[in-house]
Amino acid sequence: MANFNEDVFFSTAVELNRRLVAKEFTAVELARAFAERLETVGPSLNALALSLRNRGIDDAKDVDGDLKRNRLRGPLQGVPYGVKDLLAVANHPTTWGAKPYAKQVFDYDARVVKKLDKTGAVLIGKLAMIELAGGGGYRYASASLTGPALNPWDHTRWAGGSSSGPAAAVAAGLVPFAIGSETWGSILNPCASCGLTGLRPTYGYVSRVGAMALSWTMDKLGPICHSAEDCGRVLQVISGGDTDDPSSAGKSYYYGPQYARNFRDLKLGFAAVDFDTWPEENCRAPLREALGVLRTILPTAVETRLPDYPYGAVAGTVITAEGSAVFEPLITSGRIDELADKRQIASLKAGLEIPAKDYLKAMRIRSLIQQDLRELFTRVDVLVSPSTFSIAPKITEPLDRRRTAAPRPKDRGVSDLGAAGNLAGLPALCLPCGFADGMPVGIQLVGRAFSENTLLAIGAEFQRRTDWHKRRPGSQK
Repeated sequence: MANFNEDVFFSTAVELNRRLVAKEFTAVELARAFAERLETVGPSLNALALSLRNRGIDDAKDVDGDLKRNRLRGPLQGVPYGVKDLLAVANHPTTWGAKPYAKQVFDYDARVVKKLDKTGAVLIGKLAMIELAGGGGYRYASASLTGPALNPWDHTRWAGGSSSGPAAAVAAGLVPFAIGSETWGSILNPCASCGLTGLRPTYGYVSRVGAMALSWTMDKLGPICHSAEDCGRVLQVISGGDTDDPSSAGKSYYYGPQYARNFRDLKLGFAAVDFDTWPEENCRAPLREALGVLRTILPTAVETRLPDYPYGAVAGTVITAEGSAVFEPLITSGRIDELADKRQIASLKAGLEIPAKDYLKAMRIRSLIQQDLRELFTRVDVLVSPSTFSIAPKITEPLDRRRTAAPRPKDRGVSDLGAAGNLAGLPALCLPCGFADGMPVGIQLVGRAFSENTLLAIGAEFQRRTDWHKRRPGSQK
């Protein structure tokens, strides 16, 4: 068997595929090495929901047969990966991170899994998640069937967000990439917390067939990777129209950053307050440095503000109302009390009492937000803001506790970009951009709908000029 070192485990998917095509090792050898690492290290991080070693090795054998015959299927062929445990994998448990669903089994694969299988990617594991993807809201990182996913950079801290298991696994070199989901921050937040590159695609770009529903009008599936290029390669495979998904945009994506507009023709929108005042003090220097790099890539930059709306309240109302409707059978059966987080239990129950007029009012305001953001993107091409304003919290820390007594700035800048972007269904790219107290810090780029190639082209150039995405846990303390 080939000798696999840390350089292999922290390689990008594209790099691993090149080495497979060059016959440096076989797909079976690669799958076995990653599966062993996932099974060994994954449980210690609370990142592994279920090993799929046998399935992965069987698929890898087929890949080796294709490679011997020079049947090349793209840059993910033979590359191991994992999926968040809200995606169905035929004849294996899909727990949704929650005790009431611990024995749930589907007889089909989620559509994104089928697409990745078709291109020759090798599924080796299901990855842990916050129960029900955080539906209803939760107070502690331990709100999961597997316990809090630990951050590979500091095991006393959380990996962040409901896709914390996928982020922890990629950051620890257990899988080269993973599929996560985002309704309100669950791809970008864990990527920022773990020093990863993550892409939230435009709403409707990726089929959700076979994925747990939390919010029908806001759920999105996307890649968690080591590089912007990998994100583009994965999105190309998993995107596409799907008549079985009512939310499908009916569009396919082709990774072609070379066709993106010239950077000098693009206008970057930012708010200085997002980098000088909103972040915790220890995060400000790396975030400002990252903004400086971006401004050398996109020399035309203008101070920008989001339209004045109650973004958090609108997003919270939509997600809570829809999530409680989705899980009404769980709530009315009483099995909801088996969840780990008391706040989440109470919130999901309360969500059934939200009046229709409040939900409809939120959706009306949401349509105004979408309209005004479309207008904003006639004046700028890309918005930039910190992905999070602080480093990953301690796993014992209440997630609703403010970390500083300093008053919040009156100038909101673009600080509501997470809620606003998800309400409008806009794409976002998280890029690692430095460290604060030894922990990763990240920025987000948000563009108009279906502008992924522009975001990824900027992200790839940012990563050519910096090396934050190449850092590994233990390399920065």
